[in-house]
Amino acid sequence: MKPASPKPGDSHFVDIHEVLHEGDEEGGGEEERTTMERNQKPNRPPSVRQFRIRGFGGQRSGVSFSRQVSLETGFSALMGKEAASSSKANKDEGIKVLPRSGRSFGGFDSAKRLNVGGIDAGEKKGDFSMFRTKSSLSKQNSLLPIKKGDNRSDQMEHWSGQRNNNDQNSNHVNGGGDHDSVHNGVPAGRYFAALTGPELDQVKDYEDILLPKDELWPFLLRFPIGCFGICLGLSSQAVLWRALATSPATKFLHVTPFINLILWLLAIAVLFSVSVTYILKCIFYFEAVRREYFHPVRVNFFFAPWVVCMFLAIGAPPMLSPEKLHPAIWCVFMGPYFFLELKIYGQWLSGGKRRLCKVANPSSHLSVVGNFVGAILAAKVGWLEAAKFLWAVGFAHYLVVFVTLYQRLPTSEALPKELHPVYSMFIAAPSAASIAWETIYGEFDGLSRTCYFIALFLYVSLVVRVKFFTGFRFSVAWWSYTFPMTTASVATIKYAEHVPCIPSKVLVLILSFMSTTMVLMLFVSTLLHGFVWRTLFPNDLAIAITKKRLVRDKKPLKSSFRRWTKQALNKHNSGNKDSGDEKESSTHK
Repeated sequence: MKPASPKPGDSHFVDIHEVLHEGDEEGGGEEERTTMERNQKPNRPPSVRQFRIRGFGGQRSGVSFSRQVSLETGFSALMGKEAASSSKANKDEGIKVLPRSGRSFGGFDSAKRLNVGGIDAGEKKGDFSMFRTKSSLSKQNSLLPIKKGDNRSDQMEHWSGQRNNNDQNSNHVNGGGDHDSVHNGVPAGRYFAALTGPELDQVKDYEDILLPKDELWPFLLRFPIGCFGICLGLSSQAVLWRALATSPATKFLHVTPFINLILWLLAIAVLFSVSVTYILKCIFYFEAVRREYFHPVRVNFFFAPWVVCMFLAIGAPPMLSPEKLHPAIWCVFMGPYFFLELKIYGQWLSGGKRRLCKVANPSSHLSVVGNFVGAILAAKVGWLEAAKFLWAVGFAHYLVVFVTLYQRLPTSEALPKELHPVYSMFIAAPSAASIAWETIYGEFDGLSRTCYFIALFLYVSLVVRVKFFTGFRFSVAWWSYTFPMTTASVATIKYAEHVPCIPSKVLVLILSFMSTTMVLMLFVSTLLHGFVWRTLFPNDLAIAITKKRLVRDKKPLKSSFRRWTKQALNKHNSGNKDSGDEKESSTHK
C-alpha cells in the first residue's frame, strides 16, 4: 500500500519495493504468474535483487542499489538527496552512507563499491590500488566525494579524518582491517599457515584473500620474483658449456665454443627482460614487492639477480672476455648481495619472528650459494683474500642451514610436503663450495672433494626418489631443478680434471646430459605456457593473503567449554564433600 501524503507532525514512512524486470510492472497477470512460480519453487536459491526506494507520496527517488543494503543506509541516501534538493541552506548535509567493512558483505567491499555520489549503484572490478605505490593517498582521492562550491583541500582533510576514524572503529570491532593487512608486514608463520604448493604460492581452501580470485589481475601483479630462476638456469648453462669447451677433461667431446656464446647472449636477453619487468612492478606495485620480501621462500630470490650477474661474468665467452676480469665487476655485483645478506643473516641471528628455525626452507640455500659464486669471481679478478672471506662466511651459514633443515626442530614451522621441487637446492651449495675452493687454491684437495662428495650423495638421494618430484602443475618454480644440477655438473668436470679416469668422464657425460636436457625441456615448456597457452602467470594469490585469518577458530570455544565444565564439576564435588562432612558431624553428635 502506498502511504498517504504526510501531514505536518505525522511520522514519515519509506516504502521499499523490488524492481520488476521487463514488463513486470504492466498488468497483474504477470504478477500472479510470478507468484505462482515462486510458490512452485520454494527451495530456489536466493538471488541478488535490485531495490529502489520510494520517497514520500510514493514518488520514486531514483536511488537504486545492486544488492541488499541496510535500512539505515537507505534512509541516509534518501534523506541526503531530499535535503540537497530542498534548499541551499542544507547544502552541507550531503548524501551520507554508513561505513561498511568488506566483511559485512562477505568481501563485497574489495570487489564492488556503492557509488552513492552518482545516486546509482555502480559495480567496479577488483580494487588493485591497495597494492600500488603510495596507495593510501590515491585511495583517499578516489573515494573523495566531490561537492560543488567546497574547497578540495578541506574535503580531503575532512574525508581523511572520517576515514581514519572508520578504519579505527572497524579494526577495533573486527580485529584488524584489510588495509592494515596490506601495509603492515605479514608474519612468516602466517605464510606457512595460509599457503601451500611448491613455493608456497597456493592459498588453502579455508583462507580468504584481499583480491578477487575469479578475475584476472594486472600482469605486473602476476609477475613473481621467482622468474629470476629462469635466468639462473640459463646463466649456469653458459658456465657449464664454457667448461665443456675449455676443460682438458672433455677435449674428446670437441665442444664448439659457439654454444657457450649463444647461451650467454640468451641469458643476458632474458635477464634484461625480467629485470625491466620487475623494476616496473617495483615502481607501480611496490606493496606487492614488499609482500614478496616478507615471503619466507621468495625473499631468497632477491639474491638471484646478483648471482645471475656473477654467473654471466664467470661464464663469459673466451672470445669476448679477457683472461683476468676487472675488480670493479666483482664490486658492482657482490656489493648489493653482501648488504642484503647482512640484513637476512641478521634476522636469522637476532631471533624474533623471522629467526632461522622459523623461516628455514630449501630455497634458503640460494642466500648462501652466492657467497661461493662471489668467491669464484673474486679469485678470477685476483682478490684471493676476499674470496677466502666469502668462502668462510658461506660455508659457516651453509652448515647452519643444512643442520636446521635436517633437524626439523619442534619450534620451527612445518614445511608442506608439496615443497619438493626446491629440494634440489640442497645440491647447489656444496657443489659451488667445492668449485670455489679449487679456484682459490688451484687444487681439488681433501676439503674440496669432501664438499663434492656431499653434493654427489645428495644428488643421488634425490634422483632415486623420482616420485618425490612428480604430480605438480608446471610453474616457474620448476626452474629450481636446473641451477643445482648444472652446478653439480661443473663440479664433476673439475673433479675429472684432477682425477682423470673413465668413471669420472662417464659421470661428467651423464650429469651434463641430464642438466642440459632438463633446461631444454623447461625452456620449451615455458615458451608454450607463456606465449601459446598463456598459463605461465596465473593470479599470484600468495601476496594477497590477509594478515590474520578471518575465520574464527573453534578451539577457544572448546577450551572455554572445557574450563566451564571442569569448574562446574569441581564445584559439584566440593558441594558433595561439604554435605558429607555435615552428615558425619551430625552423626557424631
